[in-house]
Amino acid sequence: MPKPTPTKYRTTNWPEYNAALKRRGSLEVWFDPGMA
Repeated sequence: MPKPTPTKYRTTNWPEYNAALKRRGSLEVWFDPGMA
């Protein structure tokens, strides 16, 4: 029996998605001081 294909989720409303991330507090940007 073949494995089922994994479900692909595609974001179609990016502004709403970004706003939801900000409300949830999961929008993080990491900077590495050692990068050139």
